[in-house]
Amino acid sequence: MDTPYDIEVIDRQSFIKFLELLYQDFLNNQNEWENPNLERFLEAMIAYTQDIQGYYDNTNQTINADTPSWKVFADILKGTKIYE
Repeated sequence: MDTPYDIEVIDRQSFIKFLELLYQDFLNNQNEWENPNLERFLEAMIAYTQDIQGYYDNTNQTINADTPSWKVFADILKGTKIYE
């Protein structure tokens, strides 16, 4: 997922920066978001959170989605933008 908000999220400060960039992307490119309203976004977030381990496995990332981290939180939000 190459995006303008594809930054390395490793701590709270980089997560905040990620959120700022994600928000700007929403403001500038709302028509490109699969889930442009809160209801659809939250519904997709639930589904993506359930499936995110498959994303990590399919992309050969050694991340355990059951271990919370700022990166996992950011990946969930990134994926929710496009998840159907």
